[in-house]
Amino acid sequence: MEIKVFSELIKSQSRELDRLMRRQLPIKVGRMAKDHYQENFRKGGFVNGGLQKWPVTKRQLSGSTRAAASYGPLLSGRNHLFSSIKYMPGDYRVTVSNDLPYAAIHNQGGTVSTAVTPKMRRFAWYMYYNTSGRSPKGQKGKKKSPAQSASPQAEFWRNLALTRKQKLTVKIPKRQFIGKSEELTKSINEKIEQEITNILGL
Repeated sequence: MEIKVFSELIKSQSRELDRLMRRQLPIKVGRMAKDHYQENFRKGGFVNGGLQKWPVTKRQLSGSTRAAASYGPLLSGRNHLFSSIKYMPGDYRVTVSNDLPYAAIHNQGGTVSTAVTPKMRRFAWYMYYNTSGRSPKGQKGKKKSPAQSASPQAEFWRNLALTRKQKLTVKIPKRQFIGKSEELTKSINEKIEQEITNILGL
């Protein structure tokens, strides 16, 4: 009789373990990974054997007092890159990804080439006036002296608006936010061990 009860217990635990590995853990591990990768944005770097800080951005170094200059690397008012991290659980596995077109180039670094279009030039002029405090011709607004308006950020947009180049090549520094992490792997292993221990009653 005791052998039969023990056998039924083993079968019950086996079913629970399979359900854990097939359905429950992929969801829990996916959530842990997403939280870990989003925390990288808040810390301004990639956590893997310690925090690996991201290079600062030009807008952070511009000295501007505008809201955009206060955001850390890869952050903005909308935080599209941050909020687009997602996880898709499957049987015995989970996939964590970010499907934004520009996610990979930020995560891995590299160079991109883009055509200088009339729309881009108009946007550059808009950003120039916005960052310099000047007003377009024919519009009234607060005027600043050349010394006050020639911030590095404003000059960047002015140069882009006036460039004769038809194509620009831009180097994007590596700011990894998704990938293998010692800390995340350790947390996941501890979570798996805890869940299995709970089922086995150890």
